[in-house]
Amino acid sequence: MTIKCIIVDDEPLAVELLASYVQRIPFLQLMGKYSNATDAIDGIKHNDVELAFLDIQMPEVSGMELTKMLPESTRVIFTTAFDQYAVDSYRTGALDYLLKPITYATFLEACNKALQWFQLVHQSENKPDDEVKSIFVKSEYKLLQINLDSIRYVEGLKDYVKIYTDDSPHPILSLMNMKAMEQMLPATRFIRVHRSFIVSKAKIREIDRNRIVFGDVYIPIGDSYKQAFNDFLGR
Repeated sequence: MTIKCIIVDDEPLAVELLASYVQRIPFLQLMGKYSNATDAIDGIKHNDVELAFLDIQMPEVSGMELTKMLPESTRVIFTTAFDQYAVDSYRTGALDYLLKPITYATFLEACNKALQWFQLVHQSENKPDDEVKSIFVKSEYKLLQINLDSIRYVEGLKDYVKIYTDDSPHPILSLMNMKAMEQMLPATRFIRVHRSFIVSKAKIREIDRNRIVFGDVYIPIGDSYKQAFNDFLGR
């Protein structure tokens, strides 16, 4: 598998160092080196870039701001001299956060993590929905495999989702949004019933006054989701 990548950093020496690292890793293909976010956006649009190595503190447009302009399919590894942005980086869905000075060993470890991520995504995308048995989500600094059969429902909060399963008394927290979560879950097995809730179709046992009941938890069915939910019940 080959991953198309770019480097964005306003420090020329940092760019050249990372470029030399990329050239040593056979599964990376360097598509461009940029000193500012504006040029990087143009490069991404023309090259279907899958992975971006981004500095955070850059003039005009920061690395954090740039992540909001990237396609959903483009993942990020931050490269920075400042550690105070670590939490914010995971809210953006970054695969890793590397502190300068970056050694080749550290860089390679992050790239191997990215390769694992893309391989898992590729495998999931090429399986029919009824063959997908599990998903991988990022929780803290780990990738966790969750069996779809165990998921009861997912709750979306401001910066992350809470995944409730049958085999754990506590939900799994992951820094991602509900749209990304909905895309990961097969539509044949899960249905979004509210802007903040996705439920497993097979786990629905009781509906009380337009609310799905899971024990002492009552999940509301949002107005904009009622028709799709009623269609599901009709089938």
